[in-house]
Amino acid sequence: MAKYKVPTAEFKIFDNAEEAKKYIDKIGAPCVVKADGLAQGKGVIVAKTTDEAKQAVISIMQERIFGDAGNKIIIEECLEGQEASIIVITDSKAVIPLASSQDHKRIFDNDKGPNTGGMGAYSPAPVVSEGLFKEVLDKVINRTIDGLAKEGIEYKGALYAGIMITKDGPKVLEFNVRFGDPESQAILPRLKSDLLEVMLATCEAKLSRFKNMNWDSRACVCVVCASGGYPGNYEKGKEISGLEEAAKMEDTVVFHAGTKELKNSRTQELKIVTNGGRVLGVTGLGNTIKEAIDKTYQAVERIHFEGIHYRKDIGQKALKTVDSS
Repeated sequence: MAKYKVPTAEFKIFDNAEEAKKYIDKIGAPCVVKADGLAQGKGVIVAKTTDEAKQAVISIMQERIFGDAGNKIIIEECLEGQEASIIVITDSKAVIPLASSQDHKRIFDNDKGPNTGGMGAYSPAPVVSEGLFKEVLDKVINRTIDGLAKEGIEYKGALYAGIMITKDGPKVLEFNVRFGDPESQAILPRLKSDLLEVMLATCEAKLSRFKNMNWDSRACVCVVCASGGYPGNYEKGKEISGLEEAAKMEDTVVFHAGTKELKNSRTQELKIVTNGGRVLGVTGLGNTIKEAIDKTYQAVERIHFEGIHYRKDIGQKALKTVDSS
């Protein structure tokens, strides 16, 4: 990003824990400490004090809580603003953007508690105006794809940019080389175009024949139902009830994530049990963001398993943005 002038936070990379701690003393807090590797979406620690930041360094680099992902860390300035997720499909030449969305990373309401892989999302994100969307495509997506090409990389597929909308404009928090989760659960139910056709055109480097994709104008909200204790330790094997009742609701879909099907050896009956931290993505469509929120939570309330945890405020930022505009 620095090389190709893609806007992001000021940063420095460390492979030595003591040097990282000295740097924290120099820049102060708040700051962000990131493991340089895969950490199931949990490798980012937003430290409000220098002590928290140093403890993050110890946890990642010395206690190795993320294994080899802690060989190096990145320490960044803490960006402030609203987050948005911009996902595009590219064949390394043409770029087709998907609808905007916003994820909710923290485990508890009002963005409290540790980061997770995502506790819910909604689409579209009202905070992403048409002008801002264009700016992200120009300054982030196109510069990144051009940079990849200059590095000899022909990138084909989904490219996800996690954006912080700051007072100085959009800045990149992260990239993922995949569809976002749970953003896609809120985006794809709105897609009217044939996704398979777009994917095939991407593989064949013929994406330019698609001018744009056709979208349902309605809003969509996804609420993640997680196991109690997630993103820390949690139990598996809890029977899930209410899935059929939720699925019968109009304009709703329940995406399975951390689930497993078991057969009772005596009765031969099948049951669905929990088998992961984020168990289900319950999604609903509505004419307005409020309608979509209400529909989704009505579906969530039909589902139960021991220790079920979900945020009660998914989509509230969108309501505030709409009200303020």
